[in-house]
Amino acid sequence: MKQQQVFAQSTLQDRDTDDEIDLSSLLRTLWRGKPWIALCGLIALLLGGYYAYGLAVPVYTAKAAIALESRQEQVMDIESVVTGLGGDQSTINTEVEVLRSRGLIEDLVMDMDLLEDPEFNTLLQPAPSFSIGQVVDFVRSLVSEPQETRPITERAILDSTINQVLDSISASNLRQSFVFEITVTTQDPDKSAAMANRLAELYIQDQISVKFEKTEQATTWLSERVSGLQIELETAQAKLKDFSTNTQLVNAETLAALNRQLKDLRDRRATLIGQAETTEGRLQMLQEARASGPAAFVDVANDPALNQVYRRLQDGSVGAETAFETRAEALITRAELEATRAASQLNAIEASISEVTTRIDNQSEELVILEQLEREVEASRLLYEAFLSRLKETSIQQGIQQADSRMLSRAVVPSTPSAPRKSRVLALSLILGLMVGAGAVLLREMAQNTFRTPEDLEQKTGHSVIGQIPKIPAKHRRNVLEYISQKPNSAAAESVRNLRTSLLLANLDKQPKVIMSTSSVPGEGKTTQSLTLAQNFAGLGAKVLLIEGDIRRRVLDEYFNHDQERGFLSVISGEVPLEKAIVHDETLKADILYGEKSNINAADLFSSNTFADFIKGLREHYDHIIIDTPPVLAVPDARVIGQLVDAVIYTVHWDTTPQRQVLDGLKSLQSVNVRVSGLVLSQIDGNKMKRYGYTDSYGDYSSYYDT
Repeated sequence: MKQQQVFAQSTLQDRDTDDEIDLSSLLRTLWRGKPWIALCGLIALLLGGYYAYGLAVPVYTAKAAIALESRQEQVMDIESVVTGLGGDQSTINTEVEVLRSRGLIEDLVMDMDLLEDPEFNTLLQPAPSFSIGQVVDFVRSLVSEPQETRPITERAILDSTINQVLDSISASNLRQSFVFEITVTTQDPDKSAAMANRLAELYIQDQISVKFEKTEQATTWLSERVSGLQIELETAQAKLKDFSTNTQLVNAETLAALNRQLKDLRDRRATLIGQAETTEGRLQMLQEARASGPAAFVDVANDPALNQVYRRLQDGSVGAETAFETRAEALITRAELEATRAASQLNAIEASISEVTTRIDNQSEELVILEQLEREVEASRLLYEAFLSRLKETSIQQGIQQADSRMLSRAVVPSTPSAPRKSRVLALSLILGLMVGAGAVLLREMAQNTFRTPEDLEQKTGHSVIGQIPKIPAKHRRNVLEYISQKPNSAAAESVRNLRTSLLLANLDKQPKVIMSTSSVPGEGKTTQSLTLAQNFAGLGAKVLLIEGDIRRRVLDEYFNHDQERGFLSVISGEVPLEKAIVHDETLKADILYGEKSNINAADLFSSNTFADFIKGLREHYDHIIIDTPPVLAVPDARVIGQLVDAVIYTVHWDTTPQRQVLDGLKSLQSVNVRVSGLVLSQIDGNKMKRYGYTDSYGDYSSYYDT
């Protein structure tokens, strides 16, 4: 139970540490793989040297500098016609792209006749004897149908040459400045400097050409526009003159006088309307009073003469009535005349108002038209004068155009190649090789799913490693014991002695008598280990019995040449006595009890009390009993037999058995309370250990192999 807790605790610790990086373990892994890392570094260094000194073609780099004139002093300011360059970042980035534009590079190719240069025109280069492109074309021809070959045009050759030139040219802007740097890299130092300088000159000439072209376009457009504006101005002036001749309107002041006259007429009309109403009302009152009688008429007429005649009429004077009538008719007639005159004056005023209103309306319309024509003439005149002035400025500017850039420094012919930098290539190759070697070592270590060191085995399982047995150099299994006997000082013999010592010293109070040897899967060396351990115990003078517990496979016949048909099953069943079933081997110096084929299930047999009594009886006759059992993951036999033994040796094949199988096998034993006494790392290959770099960690067995 305690062992289970230790195993569980170890497993949990392993899980907790899986996510952590152990730098010391990482460094140890790299140190163990130092031969491989050094080999990779050496190979990469040789390849880098071969490239730098043999394959690489030296190239030369030349640089020319151009300064951007962001604020030019123009003789005449026509900024809207041909603007200068600004100093913002977008303008600078645009100019960098202009320097590497295909149009400018095409001018460079044609100017320097680079179509005849094999470095840029690949058609002039000799065909390589072998290239990856040839292999790809060959494979493509096998897979796909042959396509019709199109003839190579002159434009295609020019575009290909431009692409090659573009690859050799770079342009950049120096930080916090208006300086552009043109870098050209070719195989010829003179050509690099010439191309850099010529590209700078073409760039400056292109700026001037663009300005000339824009100015010429502006001049042509302005000339056409000025001619059109002149015609428009003359047409507008003719319309204004013709209208002024045919209109009655003298000026705006005359129209204002008519408006004042209309206002006066309307004021007089208001007065006459009052007078007409007054006279008409008096006439009506007089007529009504006349009909009412003399007294009423006298009151309404309010005439002194009529009053005297009325008094005379009241006195009864002769002729007073006639005089009264005459005076009354005169007053009525005068009232009628006054009413008629007031109506006539009102009608005359109305006619004058209508006439003046008509004149004002007509002249107002004519004034609007006149003012519109005057504005059109003025606008046409101003526009014509502005375009005429700009045309003159543009015509003068054509002769004083300046570029927005200037050559700051010309490229000089480089004296040494810029590439390959041999020391840098060698250093980078060495570093890359070391990194690749280290990566390969780490990847190999990460992919490793087996046990190579006892420390790793103890850490992953929680059990002690009590033995490390190297691979025994025997061609056949029958030669294993012979090898151990003939070479008692070999690494294999010493490792078996160490295993025996560890097993005996594990419990000094009660040394193990019945020992079980098992493993996770077949082929891990547990049977060989059982034989060598039995031989070693017998060499100490102990009486030893080796029992073949794997009755399914029965592999002991491969180690010995005994003709024994009876085994421990016959002894258990009582068919033969123990003495007749046991075989003593002189090389082994111990007794052997073979297994037998049986129709009974092996696990049931080992679980029986008969077998337990059988083992108990053997304890009285032998000092050590070693039982070679089947693998624990294959059948349950080992878990059953483990209940009857004093010690359990669990064998793990070095660098072969997966860790998961070892852990599952140990777990299956612990699930039935079978305590494992120790682990044995078997069949260790010394040559592989050296290649893995573990010779300095533990057990360098190479020195023993010659003994």
